[in-house]
Amino acid sequence: MDLNSASSIVLQVLTQATSQDTAVLKPAEEQLKQWETQPGFYSVLLNIFTNHTLDVNVRWLAVLYFKNGIDRYWRRVAPHALSEEEKATLRAGLIANFNEPVNQIATQISVLIAKVARVDCPRQWPELIPTLVESVKVQDDLRQHRALLTFYHVTKTLASKRLAADRKLFYDLASGIYSFACSLWNHHTDTFLQQVYTGDEAAATNSLERTLLSLKVLRKLTVHGFVEPHWSVEVMGFLHAVFERLKQFLECSRSIRAENVCRDRLEKTIILFTKVLLDFLDQHPFSFTPLIQRSLEFAVSYVFTEAGEGIVFERFIVQCMNLIKMIVKNYAYKPSKNIEDSSPETLEAHKIKTEFFTYPTLMEICRRLVTHYFLLTKEELTMWEEDPEGFTVEETGGDSWKYSLRPCTEVLFIDIFHEYNQTLTPVLLEMVHSLQASTNMEDTSAILIKDAVYNAVGLAAYELFDSVDFDQWFKNQLLAELQVSHNRYKPIRRRVIWLIGQWISVKFKSDLRPVLYEVIRNLLQDQDLVYLESMFTLLFQLLQEVTQCDTKMHVLHVLSCVIERVSMQVRPYVGCLVQYLPLLWKQSEEHNMLRCAILTTLIHLVQGLGADSKSLYPFLLPVIQLSTDVSQPPHVYLLEDGLELWLVTLENSPCLTPELLSIFQNMSALLELSSENFTNCFKIINAYIFLSSSEFLQMYAADLCRSFCEVLKDTTTDGQVQVLKVVENVLKVNPVLGPQMFQPLLPSIVRGIIGGERYPVVMSTYLGIMGRILLQNAKFFSLLLNQMACELGQELDQILGNMIEMWVDRMDNITQPERRKLSALALLSLLPSLNSVIQDKFCGIINISVEGLHDVMSEDPETETYKDCMLMSHFEELKVTEDEEPPTEQDKRKKMLALKDPVHTVSLQQFVYEKLKAQQELLGEQGFQALMETVDTEIVAQLQKFLQGF
Repeated sequence: MDLNSASSIVLQVLTQATSQDTAVLKPAEEQLKQWETQPGFYSVLLNIFTNHTLDVNVRWLAVLYFKNGIDRYWRRVAPHALSEEEKATLRAGLIANFNEPVNQIATQISVLIAKVARVDCPRQWPELIPTLVESVKVQDDLRQHRALLTFYHVTKTLASKRLAADRKLFYDLASGIYSFACSLWNHHTDTFLQQVYTGDEAAATNSLERTLLSLKVLRKLTVHGFVEPHWSVEVMGFLHAVFERLKQFLECSRSIRAENVCRDRLEKTIILFTKVLLDFLDQHPFSFTPLIQRSLEFAVSYVFTEAGEGIVFERFIVQCMNLIKMIVKNYAYKPSKNIEDSSPETLEAHKIKTEFFTYPTLMEICRRLVTHYFLLTKEELTMWEEDPEGFTVEETGGDSWKYSLRPCTEVLFIDIFHEYNQTLTPVLLEMVHSLQASTNMEDTSAILIKDAVYNAVGLAAYELFDSVDFDQWFKNQLLAELQVSHNRYKPIRRRVIWLIGQWISVKFKSDLRPVLYEVIRNLLQDQDLVYLESMFTLLFQLLQEVTQCDTKMHVLHVLSCVIERVSMQVRPYVGCLVQYLPLLWKQSEEHNMLRCAILTTLIHLVQGLGADSKSLYPFLLPVIQLSTDVSQPPHVYLLEDGLELWLVTLENSPCLTPELLSIFQNMSALLELSSENFTNCFKIINAYIFLSSSEFLQMYAADLCRSFCEVLKDTTTDGQVQVLKVVENVLKVNPVLGPQMFQPLLPSIVRGIIGGERYPVVMSTYLGIMGRILLQNAKFFSLLLNQMACELGQELDQILGNMIEMWVDRMDNITQPERRKLSALALLSLLPSLNSVIQDKFCGIINISVEGLHDVMSEDPETETYKDCMLMSHFEELKVTEDEEPPTEQDKRKKMLALKDPVHTVSLQQFVYEKLKAQQELLGEQGFQALMETVDTEIVAQLQKFLQGF
């Protein structure tokens, strides 16, 4: 692309691409897409976005196309990669002038320079860093700022590279420029402070921006630029200076008005100081050891004493608390139980912590956390009154949860209490004891203190297990507090029920639960709480009344728990919910997490309704269809729960419907994913087989077989076994047609057996499959051996002999009693026979038969006779104890299938006797005796013992 002739054309198309008219916009975008791979295109874009006389929107678009081109075409190995000559020209042009007047474009240029640096710096672009260093020294404000902005983005990008060679390059860079970066930061910081004290707000704002950028550079260099930063005097000097600068900036905040633009930047800089400390502690805990004492003194002073009054702000308090928490919890600072196993660095850090966290310090932190930071604010109380749903969502984890003060204080309290529970338990118990007197309803502060203390006791429930008799406290005080109906007591009623929820899994007697349930039922009717028949009805009413997704999800979770707990007893009460869920599903089209909650509810609902869940199919089956269709975008969120719902629907289905059958079309794509949902996919396939093998296999056997062949090419041992178990189940339910349907899979199974498959679980499943075919479809077994003889170029008898030999040799691989009995029945089914190979393997067949008899025969001590304990003669309704789940429809189907299975209908003892008798008749007495002499005498003796009475 010739620069001179192309520039005007590209400029015209870029101008069209900024149009609001799609008729103009679309062709322009298409043209730009075609130019992306044209040589010279990015040089034209560079000329356009560095020309400050052109329209800002056109220049902005040019920068974006340039940036996207770096991602796609800058690397040498990329298709349509830029030439080395053009890249050299572009690199030189990008750092020729740091004079971009528009902030947003300047930021984009800095980012794209950093993207190039990630690939080319320092080898192909050695001049970048020296150019930036020189440019940040210039006196021109604009150029200095733009160079500093680029310096930051380049440093940030290079610091993020993780390969060893890249790390080494960044270490070299950091050591080379660290001193300069420190002096740059100190210069801009001192300038800012001086301008604040002289009242020059405009100049101070500009200097603060440079202070912030230079500090961002230093943060990356300090945290990622040194292997052992504590050996660097400059690094440790900077980190110690951070505390002094923090104090200066916090004092500055007194003189800068809240509404001033500079105030916002000042607070961001203060937070960045704390991030430097937090990141350094996270990446270099042992290098941080010399800073532990000072960090704790600083943070505790500002957060837990009067020193911070009037100057600290919420985000800063959160950061200080995070700093304390990270020091308290840091595993690098915790000695081993055996002190001798601890490193000197760990012991040194632990010693500093221990000397700092004295009883008075811990007591003050604990008391101030509870009585100051845990208190509900006026704003929170007002929000609770005006928008109780919004208050609950915000309190339990809204979008700003990570950075909000309340959860941060609670986490710090939990961590400190866990670490120093012996010291702090008496402090907290004393606070509880002081609240036992009745509360004056007019004393709002007393009510809020009680709420805060109860909050602390709930958070520390596990630590207080041995120190609080919660059952007595519940009976003597908490129960009465739940029944106080005064409007001002709402916070306590809410807190007490939450407190009980915290303790119920820790220490709460079961005989107190009926009283608790009655109280909860009353509270659900109480309008001050936004939170078997009456309970279910009230929860359902609440689900309809609330409007926020998070609240609906919480209520659905509780409903799901209730349904899961009471199981079939919920059936009379779910009518309204069943009618409402389709509407809720439709309303939640844009809220996938709410839909996940609906899926979970449906799972428990289907389990509770059992076979009656068929009435839900008009709603249920389309939901499963959507949730498990990988061509639909929502499947990313819904798939896991959708598969589980699909499975329980099949397990509880009384019969196969056409709609249920058609959903299986989703399965082939799911098997291609080979994801963590693999196991559930195979459970679903098996459920279809047990539900209606004939209809299902007629429609899907060919597709399944193809999918299985693909899966077996690239899967784990577990994946192999999953496929093989499906085949085994098909043979159980349909021994005649099953082998034909999955014939393409069988040759590899034969090869696996005669080749001595090395994984026991795979070999066991191979033998289970072949045992089914041999025992229940001998004709197909012969055809299969003929096929294998042709494929392998061997005699049929040779393959049969190898198979029996390996079967006998690997019998110990089979651990399931059913498969062991099946093996004995299958090999015995080869008798009677005149085949020399079978007679040659007769000893092995008898050995397996006797092993099988040992597995399945139980002796009646009175009659001294044996019976096959695996035999089932009739269907018995499965008896269920109170603690067990009721049997599903699939459980019943499996039981009925077992009644037709030779493993459960044929007596191994009888079968052995009949087969030996037939062999004897075939060979005659003398020939049979000769055959029996090949068997070990001990095995013969055991066999005779089992066959007594025949």
